[in-house]
Amino acid sequence: MVKKILASHILVKTESEANVACYDVSHGKDFGEVAKAVSICPSKKKSGNLGWFSRGKMVKEFEKVAFSLKKGEISEPFKTQFGWHIVKVMDTQ
Repeated sequence: MVKKILASHILVKTESEANVACYDVSHGKDFGEVAKAVSICPSKKKSGNLGWFSRGKMVKEFEKVAFSLKKGEISEPFKTQFGWHIVKVMDTQ
């Protein structure tokens, strides 16, 4: 079972912004560059990198999606109380 993941994310305000960002990264644009350009999270300065985290450190909806992905996978857009997210799992432990 995966105990920790290294993930990056893109956080935007609307579903339509999330859909555009998701389209871009799934059609060849660099995830980090898209994060820097459109994300409203302070992590955008680090290309969306959230660092390593374990279960119980993120809001429930975010954690559920992030821990369901395999290394290298990118999520579909999903909503939390903070806005719309797209997550990419960079590595797992």
